[in-house]
Amino acid sequence: MELSKKAQQLTDRLNYIKDIFGGKHQEDISLLETRLNEFKTGETENIDEAAATIEDLFSFMEKKLEAKLTPMDKVRIVRHPQRICLKDILENVYDNYTEIGGQNEHTNDPAVLIARAYITRRYGKKTYHQSVMVIGHEKGHGEEFRNGGSAKPWGNAKALHYMHVAETEGIPVHSYIFTPGGDPVEEYPGAAQQIAKNIYEMAGLSVPIISLISEGGSGGAEAFGLADKRLMLSHGYYSVISPEGAAAIEGRLKRGERASAELIEQCAKNLHLTAQDNLSFGYIDKIIQEPLLGARPYHYDFFRTLRQEIIRATDEVMLKSSEFSIFNFSKLRRLQNPDINLDETYVRWHIKRSLRSDLIEERQHKFMRMSRKSYINRQSILGALADTWAEQWREVYNRLVYDIYHRQRKKYVRLREEIEAEWISFKQKTSKPFKNAYNKVRRIDPAAEEELTTLSKWEDENSRNNAWKWVSPKAKEDKAVTCPNSAVHGCIDLWAPDLYNEFAGVCTNCGHHFKMEYQWFMHNCFDENSIHEFNNEWEAGNPLKFPDFDERLQEAREKTKLKSSCITYEARIEGIKCIVAILTAPFRGGSVGAAEGAKLISAIDKARRKRYPLIIYSHGTAGIRIQEGTHGVIQMPRVTIAIRRYMRAGGLYLVLYDTNSFGGPVASFLGCAHYQFAMRSSNLGFAGPAVIKNTTGMDVPPDHHNCYKALSRGHIQGVWDRRDTRTNLKQALLTMGGRNLYYR
Repeated sequence: MELSKKAQQLTDRLNYIKDIFGGKHQEDISLLETRLNEFKTGETENIDEAAATIEDLFSFMEKKLEAKLTPMDKVRIVRHPQRICLKDILENVYDNYTEIGGQNEHTNDPAVLIARAYITRRYGKKTYHQSVMVIGHEKGHGEEFRNGGSAKPWGNAKALHYMHVAETEGIPVHSYIFTPGGDPVEEYPGAAQQIAKNIYEMAGLSVPIISLISEGGSGGAEAFGLADKRLMLSHGYYSVISPEGAAAIEGRLKRGERASAELIEQCAKNLHLTAQDNLSFGYIDKIIQEPLLGARPYHYDFFRTLRQEIIRATDEVMLKSSEFSIFNFSKLRRLQNPDINLDETYVRWHIKRSLRSDLIEERQHKFMRMSRKSYINRQSILGALADTWAEQWREVYNRLVYDIYHRQRKKYVRLREEIEAEWISFKQKTSKPFKNAYNKVRRIDPAAEEELTTLSKWEDENSRNNAWKWVSPKAKEDKAVTCPNSAVHGCIDLWAPDLYNEFAGVCTNCGHHFKMEYQWFMHNCFDENSIHEFNNEWEAGNPLKFPDFDERLQEAREKTKLKSSCITYEARIEGIKCIVAILTAPFRGGSVGAAEGAKLISAIDKARRKRYPLIIYSHGTAGIRIQEGTHGVIQMPRVTIAIRRYMRAGGLYLVLYDTNSFGGPVASFLGCAHYQFAMRSSNLGFAGPAVIKNTTGMDVPPDHHNCYKALSRGHIQGVWDRRDTRTNLKQALLTMGGRNLYYR
């Protein structure tokens, strides 16, 4: 019986090795197979000695193969059904727990598991049960209903709800990331919008967050990943996209085609997605060493190590967030000793409410310090010093004007308004009998009455001829353009010089919006000569040294005359000053990398310092730039934190979508805006139709991401006609606003 059991265990280990290496290292694997078959047949006389010998052989080979692991091998490790899952961690790391969601296929999202758990620690004769909220992705060792750990929007919403429960109860949050990426479901609350909300809220959660990454796939990982301490398993990966997805893009594969194994291996290497890579970039705090070829459920020693590291990370955050004392400093020093048994020490896992703001501030600073050297800044030293001085002066000026002068002025204005209101009420009561007598004898002109009681009409289109300051180059083409709705609405062909000039790319019959260049918005929506660009010396770079990417960047620069996909500038709309950022589709699809993230953060900070409204116009974005790997994906929490600071300071933040906007930007800093609008020519969502087809195998309707669908789902607040953009922006700036900023 023991022989059979041991043989089965070794067979499972051998199959695991075969799965991980995918046909590689056949000589070593064949040797293991031969020796295992000999052991199974029982040809040896001494069974115990044979078992010890083959066990030593397996351990030797696993150690040898461990040294040969490639990044793609590690990807296969974290995807394997034998890989540890969140339930294994709950059973072996925590002393007791109660599942709140994710138990089985009847849960609203089985891919997200939530549990109220505690860790028991003993100090002297006392026993302490320290409560935590455990939130993470559950793969369940290949259980199909788990959706591979890909969370649906309502799963992320449920996780956020219980993060707030943990905040109410004052207990830490432990998040576990085991996901290849979020499920691209657009139904309310929407995959992108919910991830954006999670990132936004986690940036301000007032209890410690500790995250552990095993498989961190892009936006799905970021929904749980904005943490005070980010740990990562040594065989895990954290990436902007899967190696297969990167290979499909790099290989320019058509629908249905598959990338070669060699290209996938190369892309996994080029993405720099391993724990060691991410530690060197500064995107994680510590690597937890796993057993050879990855942790599996029977590695009980590993679970003890994991428990110690989770406790250590939580203790460190708690002590750093507490009031300084010699005792806390001493405890913090002791935590650096890897040999200390943390089950026999005690640190109180509770932060005073008065100190929680410091915890939030430190978390935000942690992410804002990331990826600063991942782009090219060609600004001179003198220019940088001048900008810094101007920013400091503006900060001092605005504090004097807004925080001191206007704050005192508001008190007097409020008192004056109250006195005026009482005076007006008194006048109305005393003059009412005289007004009633006058109204009985006067006559009202019918035309004037109609003007006062009916809605105004938009000006006739003929009066708008030649009203645009900037005209599309397509207006120079002498050809007729057919509206795509002509078969349904009977639209007549339009002459290109008319369509792209005075009609602003809009069909005069059905209102269909043809795509226009970003310059149309830039030059036709703002006051003449009011645009002043800044930070145009910042360039998109190639921090991962991705093959051939420098040449592609240079080609994009020459073609578009831009240095990155983001343009930032100050402008005015009928005298109203604002800060504007544009994501331009012509430059690498409007993808966001480290340079774009830095420019957006700078623009947001400038808007906050100057007390200006902020407008981000997404002319089009394909998501996060995959060739920058985690240098790109880390911009999701970084820019969202900057947006949160701006909005919490009272800033007015507007987002306007055009053409196609998908991926990480929509799932972070764009999707978290309270006021989101879209042009009639726009499509937006978490993932485009081709990506959904390649990842889920599902076909989506042609209008699935249409702006009107997004409006019906509640993801945006309105759809605009391109010709009304300037008017609508002015109206929004005059009617929406923060409590501290002054726009007029």
